[in-house]
Amino acid sequence: MKQAPQQGFRARLRQLSRRQQLAFMAVLCERLVPNYALYVQMTGQGDIRGVLVILDLVWEALQVREARIDFARQAEKLSEFEPPGDDDSFGARRATETVMALAAVLDALQGDAPEAPLEVSRVSRNGVQAFVEMTEGRDDDNEERNAARLRAHPLMDEEHDFQAMVLESVETTLDREALKSLRRLGRNEGVSNLGLSLE
Repeated sequence: MKQAPQQGFRARLRQLSRRQQLAFMAVLCERLVPNYALYVQMTGQGDIRGVLVILDLVWEALQVREARIDFARQAEKLSEFEPPGDDDSFGARRATETVMALAAVLDALQGDAPEAPLEVSRVSRNGVQAFVEMTEGRDDDNEERNAARLRAHPLMDEEHDFQAMVLESVETTLDREALKSLRRLGRNEGVSNLGLSLE
């Protein structure tokens, strides 16, 4: 599959209503969650239940317009679920991306955060890039070879296709049923953007 031109993608992302942008970000966060869950499972650090509760509240805010949720308080809680600053492992970095993406959604829920959808999109894509470089990169690689490998990698293709599909899905009317199917899409049968799952 061919990658969508970034310019057009960004423009469409910016044109979404606030609610559509929130839905886009929530779906991408769902797909990042298994990376965080794996980190918790491997290290005993973090709090997957806490992260899932916050994500539930994001979906509640999307479904129940008059929901009264203190998202500033949720942002405080979320910061406690970050991996320790001195853990520079691959798993910790991917878990941190999950927290960063969710923090961007909480920023958007608290007020004006026009760059938040682009940030969440970038965080997800960067994680895939780091994974490809770690698993397939070689010491003698130059930038060109690296870029070519990334472009040709199926995980990167999948990431572009997934984000394009989510964007297309949120551009329609977001009724209760549409939100439910978006959440299912994000859960991706428990498989993350890196192709990892707890199974």
